[in-house]
Amino acid sequence: MGRMERVFVGITGASGHAYARALIAALIDAGVAVDIAVTRAGSLVLKHEEDVTTDEEGRLSTAELQRWLQREDVSHVTSFGRGEVGAAPASGSALGRAAILCPTSMGTIARVSAGLSSNLVERVADVALKEGKQLILVARETPLSQIHLMNMLRLSRLGAVILPAAPGFYHRPKSIQDLLDQVVGKILRRIGIEPAARLQWTGLDDEPPVEEGVQ
Repeated sequence: MGRMERVFVGITGASGHAYARALIAALIDAGVAVDIAVTRAGSLVLKHEEDVTTDEEGRLSTAELQRWLQREDVSHVTSFGRGEVGAAPASGSALGRAAILCPTSMGTIARVSAGLSSNLVERVADVALKEGKQLILVARETPLSQIHLMNMLRLSRLGAVILPAAPGFYHRPKSIQDLLDQVVGKILRRIGIEPAARLQWTGLDDEPPVEEGVQ
């Protein structure tokens, strides 16, 4: 049996940590091993929004992962400290299929845009760019200043994918989870992983007929 495919998820101080929870759970369901790192600000927001506590270096214990993800088996999730810049995901030869920063703050985007690697999250993003691996930035901020837009444009030109946490409503969501799943499905498709059926949009089932000549 071959090695499990791996994906890195970096969690920063942006609001929207429920997206990270839904993404990690969906990756596990897809049979993908997940490497996680949380920035210092990310640990604060994770506690505030999700009531999840990390250690001083941002690591999530097995018990906290189980409680957060609401599943017993978290054996394929590895939580690294933010200062572990020598960890496997920070190596160009060991980084998996993709690096996803979810959610990502504008501060992290600015530092990645400038080529800084002050923590493991930024280092993995830098490695993804230099190795030509997929880098997905799930931006969560509004309104956006010209500085934010210029930094995102620069990263887009360098090969990163800017995928804002901006769920649609055409699938008629009935819950917050439906909104999370809509964004997560887009992330998975972008990195070439087939989403679970509940994350997929199959089109309108009650679309009215189009009259001839009507645009």
